[in-house]
Amino acid sequence: MKKILLLLFVAQIALAQNQKQGIQFKQTPVEKVFQEARRAGKPVFVEIFSPTCHVCQSFVPTLADARVGKYYNDKFLSTKLDIGQPSTRTFLDKHHLFVPSLPLFLYFDPQQNLVHFAMSNNSTDEVIRHGTNALSPSGRSQAMKSRYQQGERAPNFLIDYAMYSRVTKDTVANIAAMNEYARQQSPATYANQTNWLALQKLVLDFENPMFQYMLGHLDTYRKAYGAEPTQQVAENILMSSLYSGRGAQYPVAKILEVRQGLTKIGIDPRVAANRTLLPEVNAYFRARQTGKAVERMDSQVASNQLSAPEYIYISRLFNRASPDATDAPTVVKWVNKGLAAKPAPKEQADLYFELAEAYRRGGKSADAQKAAQKSMELAQASRLDTRRNVEQMAKLK
Repeated sequence: MKKILLLLFVAQIALAQNQKQGIQFKQTPVEKVFQEARRAGKPVFVEIFSPTCHVCQSFVPTLADARVGKYYNDKFLSTKLDIGQPSTRTFLDKHHLFVPSLPLFLYFDPQQNLVHFAMSNNSTDEVIRHGTNALSPSGRSQAMKSRYQQGERAPNFLIDYAMYSRVTKDTVANIAAMNEYARQQSPATYANQTNWLALQKLVLDFENPMFQYMLGHLDTYRKAYGAEPTQQVAENILMSSLYSGRGAQYPVAKILEVRQGLTKIGIDPRVAANRTLLPEVNAYFRARQTGKAVERMDSQVASNQLSAPEYIYISRLFNRASPDATDAPTVVKWVNKGLAAKPAPKEQADLYFELAEAYRRGGKSADAQKAAQKSMELAQASRLDTRRNVEQMAKLK
């Protein structure tokens, strides 16, 4: 009887200690946490953090709070992932997730489907509220797309939906939400603190009305928020637009708008031109305007001292992507400029390979064969893989 009472007493002490603990974060790899979650039928709470993030560190007492711990330990299996670890990046990439700031709270079902996210205020009530929302089919982030499609347009909802879209890399949804949000705002409020934060964190499209207003009133933002932050925010929006999936389909006129925007915010015109060079050339290719693509690139070549690898790159770009062969004589000129610099044999082999391609495209078969033979000889001397050379020479016979 004494032994039984002792065991009961020890168990009660252990239970009391357990109830005083905060969230019990699993130390096992995240995949094993999900395996355990499937067996237990529980959702998974994941905190994305960094040990060097002071905001993350400020959350430690909150997550160790007994009330937070009781709620999360009852409802979830929990784990922490360090953003600096390769395994964390692999996990985030697998789920197509972006981390806009730390700490980021992610809530998954046992099958690893993201159902909710939160960037929380640092309070026990707030952390518990996010967990409660994650368990609510109508309150969780996963329901936002349906709510938007059904017509919900409250400003705070649009901001939350835009952030969820950022986290899940749904740029189309983000742009739609932020355009709708901007339309609801009076231009007189575009530069206020809330909308400045929206420009910093949420706007990805340079055509958003709030950003267009910003471009036209830069001094207002510089005075309110500083010259450097204003330039950084504007630059991020312009560049995220240019190098997005939709930016890859921009016509030249729209790319030039981005370029003009970059110079307007204070980027050196030559730097701005360098940044938009390839998008402009590819846009000309899509429009089947080879002459303009050649003119744009040749201007770049004339105003800069290119290295052999750069000549290889632009020659290969035109040889592979140009919609017709009218650029071939100019490609030949570029390759010869690269060869005149007397680069290493490997680079010479690449240049002669592209020279042969340009001659072939231009209908100069004999010159193409000579250049191809020279590329083969250089590749063999440098002990490079010659399979592409063999294929090239076979095409030229």
